[in-house]
Amino acid sequence: MEPRISMITLGVSNLGRSVSFYKDILGWPLSKHSVENAVAFFELDGTWLELFLREELAGDARVLNDGTGFDG
Repeated sequence: MEPRISMITLGVSNLGRSVSFYKDILGWPLSKHSVENAVAFFELDGTWLELFLREELAGDARVLNDGTGFDG
């Protein structure tokens, strides 16, 4: 079995700025599955990059978003 990574999830402090970086600077295609101001998906060649607001991702993971133990 060949190791693969199919999904990478990042918690970011500024979703709009992060989406702009990947979309406008790197030229990655923003998926139609994205939800404005909530989550952004970039479908790449066999891999998905997901961007969530850091505090939302920390809440989903049930950890504090205080910089101690959760770094996005």
